[in-house]
Amino acid sequence: MASEPAAVALGLDFGTTNTVVAQATGGGDARLIDFAGDDGGSPVFRSALCFYEDERGWNGIAHEAGPWAIAEYLQSPLDSRFVQSFKSVAASASFERALIFNRPFRFEDLGRLFLQKLVAHAGGALDRRPRRVIVGRPVEYAGARPDAALARQRYDAMLREFGAEVHYVYEPLGAAHSYAARLAEPATILVADFGGGTTDFSLVRVAAPGAARRCVPLASTGVGIAGDRFDQRIVTQLVLPLLGKGGQYRSFGKLLEIPGGYFADVADWSRLAMMRNRRTLDELRRLQRDAVDPAAIGRMIALIEHEQGFPLYDAVGRLKRALSTRGRADFAFSGGGVEIGAEVTREAFERWIADDLVRIEAALDAALARADVPADRVDRVFLTGGSSLIPAIRAIFDRRFGADRIATGGELTSIAHGLALIGEEEDVAAWEA
Repeated sequence: MASEPAAVALGLDFGTTNTVVAQATGGGDARLIDFAGDDGGSPVFRSALCFYEDERGWNGIAHEAGPWAIAEYLQSPLDSRFVQSFKSVAASASFERALIFNRPFRFEDLGRLFLQKLVAHAGGALDRRPRRVIVGRPVEYAGARPDAALARQRYDAMLREFGAEVHYVYEPLGAAHSYAARLAEPATILVADFGGGTTDFSLVRVAAPGAARRCVPLASTGVGIAGDRFDQRIVTQLVLPLLGKGGQYRSFGKLLEIPGGYFADVADWSRLAMMRNRRTLDELRRLQRDAVDPAAIGRMIALIEHEQGFPLYDAVGRLKRALSTRGRADFAFSGGGVEIGAEVTREAFERWIADDLVRIEAALDAALARADVPADRVDRVFLTGGSSLIPAIRAIFDRRFGADRIATGGELTSIAHGLALIGEEEDVAAWEA
């Protein structure tokens, strides 16, 4: 039996929430890599890690990634450490390392361990190294004062084991290349990519099939607001008031507001997992003794001690998805002795994210202005990424471009598919960020 040809290029969409990989072998097409699991194969690999102590593991700690990380965590939540959305700190100079079982892990350590498991779960499809790896990157990284050069340095270290020529391409340009393969005539297209950490826009001019250069990028913009921010809005409105946000504590005969830093960490799932350490828990217990409402702080401690970050944000995600198809939905969370239930309307959710939508639309305006392409000259709009399914987001594009010009599909896979196709091109540098 003949072996499969080695990949000319690998498209790697390392996302905040999910990671997808595609291979191109030189035939002008790309195939998605499936990761086999109990429920069958899927090209979507959750961007998550679970660590547990094991002397056979790296530095005395073993780990799993993707859906296997979730399964490992759910089996022993109190004896493991679950980490997700770690891409969101790639460009943050304030993030130096995470302490997991009192051992330091840099971003590149987390990324390298994650990719090792991703390769291991690909059923041999990624064992042969490609000539090129085309890595998607956001136009603007998430976080306050993001440092793109630092993120590039960390990505380089994370990808070193691939031993291939590495190129970085804006994520929406990957999706644009994938979508262009559907078109049979020239067009100016706008791609809007709604990820977990960032929202990015790219305008691309697509030539007729058979042209020497099918796609020409015109402009790209982005903003560090996307699905994770919407989750944070839900947590802020429904969960944090029950954990003491807005409450007070007594100090030297005065009533002071409880510091907001704790609530900011709970509202950010990339930091919530790191709160289970002795110093933070001791601080919270001292605060609980002096709080006007000690039960609220007790609920926060319970969430942290019982490793309820994943179940909490899983419940938030279910609510968000339900509100994309229904006008109202129930939010229900129970874990670690904490129970939260509330009915939420789509109208309320849209109020919570209204300011975020304004900033997203401003980034869209900037992309059109930078490309010098007015909205009425855009022939097609391609929406990708999970948050593109939120009705309030879709409404922006219906209003600006008309529903007849909007296309969707492959919301979670189009970027990796297009990145692999870019890797087949002779002049990859023309697409590099």
